[in-house]
Amino acid sequence: MNTKKKPLFIAFSSQKGGVGKSTFTTLLASVLHYRLGYNVAVFDADFPQHSLVKMKTRDLAMVMENEALKKLAYRQFTTINKKAYPIMPYKADSVLEAAQEFVNDSPTPVDVVFFDLPGTVNTPGILKALAGMHHIFSPITADRVVMESTLIFTQLLQDVIMKKGETSIETINLFWNQVDGRESTPLYEVYNQLIEQLGLSLMQSQIKNSTRFRKESEVDSKTVFRSTILPPDERLMKVCQLDLFIHEFLKITQL
Repeated sequence: MNTKKKPLFIAFSSQKGGVGKSTFTTLLASVLHYRLGYNVAVFDADFPQHSLVKMKTRDLAMVMENEALKKLAYRQFTTINKKAYPIMPYKADSVLEAAQEFVNDSPTPVDVVFFDLPGTVNTPGILKALAGMHHIFSPITADRVVMESTLIFTQLLQDVIMKKGETSIETINLFWNQVDGRESTPLYEVYNQLIEQLGLSLMQSQIKNSTRFRKESEVDSKTVFRSTILPPDERLMKVCQLDLFIHEFLKITQL
């Protein structure tokens, strides 16, 4: 009999490229696995680019070439006494079964499985994959095209998938990303009202705009932000308020 606690299946999902899905998947996986003591696995179903699989290869190479990061990584892995989390490439139509199999066969219990899913509804198997998630987080930016596609997509998830009842989805959470302090607050207020009218859930924490999100770590840097091998530097997390986001994320998912 399998007495293992079932892991949570979580996806950062959006119908728009470039809003930060893969970045948030990496950031959350790294914080949970390396800093908070959870066992994490990542399934990269964003076929054919599989950007997270490629990112891990780059991260490993960079850590090996950078003395400061090599020391950091050595200290981390000897302290936490576990390996880097696995990132496995799949297509959307087979990713749920693959994840289930991985969880069942894993010698150590898996707490959270993150899925990096393609950003188009017409990808074969995508709706089935989304229906298999427990929690979906959608980054939004104050941009009309992003908002329209995200709101239509989120409503589709709520009305079609969740109401049919054949789903594992417990929560769908929108959150503001790349918030620029100089942007007009009335714009956000208008969008917030719209989200409320549509009956969608919006997280309180907002991720502030930071060049860090779009930047791979430099070769000679002593800190990292977005990495599959190390968690983001705590000071950099505070700058963009990722620390507050993680706090709220843990509350929503009840981890």
